Amino acid sequence: MREATKQRKTFETEVNITVNLDNPERVEINTGVGFFDHMLTLFARHGRFGLIVKANGDLEVDSHHTVEDVGIVIGQLIKEALGDKQQINRYGTAYVPMDDALGFVSLDISGRPYLVYDVDDLTQKVGTFDTELVREFLQSFSTHAGITLHARVLYGVNTHHKIEAIFKALGRALGEAITINPEIKGVNSTKGVIEN
Repeated sequence: MREATKQRKTFETEVNITVNLDNPERVEINTGVGFFDHMLTLFARHGRFGLIVKANGDLEVDSHHTVEDVGIVIGQLIKEALGDKQQINRYGTAYVPMDDALGFVSLDISGRPYLVYDVDDLTQKVGTFDTELVREFLQSFSTHAGITLHARVLYGVNTHHKIEAIFKALGRALGEAITINPEIKGVNSTKGVIEN
């Protein structure tokens, strides 16, 4: 199975995460940030992969360090679990409607991290969650996974719905990209290699 586990401990956070790309049975998220837990659960469930996250961070400051460090570690684990990237589709794209909102994510497991984030008009918070941290998570995740990632909300009114559409689309796009395709021989690149 394509699985990886990692612990990251700093003066600000302690993060323990396991990713299993081939077994979606276990999705258990506990970061101490309720809305973020909800979004990570949606991400894994719609991506159809296992994700166990336990994080303790300096939430008395704010959620920034926790969200950022979880993004870093999930990215690192996706990269590790994919190994040499043999036979994966590599690309994934998804549109997800969430009531009034329409989210879009397109990504390439290219080894070349890059984020395009086109999301406007979010309220400052959803509950106690700072919505600017959505971008921080995606930046950390894409950088450490080596993924080119485009995320956009085409339209919408409700901030919760907009963010939920992004996380569901991210899961679905990633699920497509990590899928083993028996028609692909070696790696899905005319170069014969996908950068690590």
